[in-house]
Amino acid sequence: MDRFAHPVFADLPETVFETMSRLARQHGAINLGQGFADGQGPDDVRAAAARALESVSNQYPPMMGLPSLRTAVAAHYRAHQGLDLDPEREVMVTSGATEALAGALMALIRPGDEVVLFEPMYDAYLPLVRRAGGVPRFVTLKPPHFRIEEAALAEAFSERTRLVLLNNPLNPSATVFPEADLALVAAFCRRHDAVAVCDEVWEHVIFDRRRHVPLMALPGMRERTVKISSAGKIFSLTGWKVGFVMAAEPLMRVLSRAHQFLTFTTPPNLQEAVAYGLAKDDAFFEAMRDGLGRSRDRLARGLSDLGFTVLPSAGTYFLSIDIAGFGEGDTAFCERMVREHGVAGIPVSAFYERGDVTNLVRLCFAKNDATLDAAIERLAGLVRAG
Repeated sequence: MDRFAHPVFADLPETVFETMSRLARQHGAINLGQGFADGQGPDDVRAAAARALESVSNQYPPMMGLPSLRTAVAAHYRAHQGLDLDPEREVMVTSGATEALAGALMALIRPGDEVVLFEPMYDAYLPLVRRAGGVPRFVTLKPPHFRIEEAALAEAFSERTRLVLLNNPLNPSATVFPEADLALVAAFCRRHDAVAVCDEVWEHVIFDRRRHVPLMALPGMRERTVKISSAGKIFSLTGWKVGFVMAAEPLMRVLSRAHQFLTFTTPPNLQEAVAYGLAKDDAFFEAMRDGLGRSRDRLARGLSDLGFTVLPSAGTYFLSIDIAGFGEGDTAFCERMVREHGVAGIPVSAFYERGDVTNLVRLCFAKNDATLDAAIERLAGLVRAG
C-alpha cells in the first residue's frame, strides 16, 4: 500500500519517543524519556475547565478562538514580554503548538523555498517542512553550549531562503538563547527578507531568573515573525492541546486560512480555562519555575554524584548527560539503560538529521522526588555495570 502514501510519511520510521516509551512499558521502566510532568496540573485551572463545560457553549467556537482567550493572550504577553498585540487581528487559537507549526509551514512555504532549521530540532519539524515543499538548510549547534554562530548562518542562508524555524528555549538541549544569538538570527532574516516561525512553547519554563526574549520583540522582526506557544507547557497540561499563534495581520490572514482547514477549532471549555490561567499573577509562574528548578537540581545532583557529566539546563523539562566514557553510542546506551536498568531516556542524536552528536542522552526531570530518586538509584546500577 506504500504506493498510495506520500514518501515523506511512508518513509518515516517509528519515532524514538514511541520506541522508548514502548520499551519503558515492556520493561516496567521509569520513563524519563517522554516530556510530560507528573501530576494533574493546577487545580484551579482544571476547575475552570470543568465549570466552563457546563456554562459555555459546547458548539463550534469562533475559528480564530474564543474572544476571551485571545484577549487573555494579548494581555498576558503585554505583561510578561512587553508585546503589543491586537487580540482580534493578531492572535489565533490552535489545537496545540504542533497544529500551529504545521499550519504555519503549510501557509508560508512554497515548493522549492529554502527553510533554515537549527539542529538539534524537535522531530516534527523536518517532515512538516518537506511535506510543505520546503528545502531544508541546517545550522548545526554543538554541545555543551549550543550557541548560534554567524559563520554557520551565513552558510545556511541564501537568496532562496524563505523561512527560519527557531525553537527557543531549545528542546532537547535545554538552551535559552542569549539576546546576542537572537540578534544574529534577526539580522539574517532582515537581510534575506525571511519570515521567522518561532516555537516558544517553553518560554515560561526557564530557570535561574533568566528572562525570555521573543524574537518578535527585536528590531525589524515584528512584521516578519510568527510566535507560537502552548498552554500545555505553561500549565503542565500537555494533553489539553491548546496553542496560540501571534503574528502581524498580513501574516495572520494566511495562517488562519490554513488553520480553518486543519482543526478549525479547539474545545471551548479548555479555551476558557486557559484564559483564566493566563491571567494568574506572577507568583504562580515563579512558583512553577522554582519547583521545576528544584527537580532539575535534584536530578542533576544525583547524576553528578554517580559520576555523569551533566550539561547545563537553562529551561524546558530536560537535561542531558554525556555518555562518551561508556564506549557506545547514545541509541545503544538508551536501549541498554531501559532494558537492563529500568530507566528510559532519549538519544539526542535523534534530534539531528546528520547524526553529528552521538554522546548525549536527554532525561526529563519534571517528575516527583520519589520518581527521580528511584531513577537515580537504578542508574547507580548502570554505572557499576560500566
